[in-house]
Amino acid sequence: MVSNQLKFRTVLARQLRAKRDAMGLGQQEFAKKLAISQSTLARIESGQQNVTIDMLELICNRLKCKIFELLPDQ
Repeated sequence: MVSNQLKFRTVLARQLRAKRDAMGLGQQEFAKKLAISQSTLARIESGQQNVTIDMLELICNRLKCKIFELLPDQ
């Protein structure tokens, strides 16, 4: 059974990458918009790294989406 935390990170990662791809942004370009390294973004998008609320808000601002759009359905 997958833990809720792992499920959360996995869904967030999948949704983030899908939104980024839909905007036509590469990882390097999007990472620059977030002021983080490409490797950090890669870890976030693979579900290997947790994100803070502040980073989640910044990601959503850059993707022009609402936070709930990146989160798992309850």
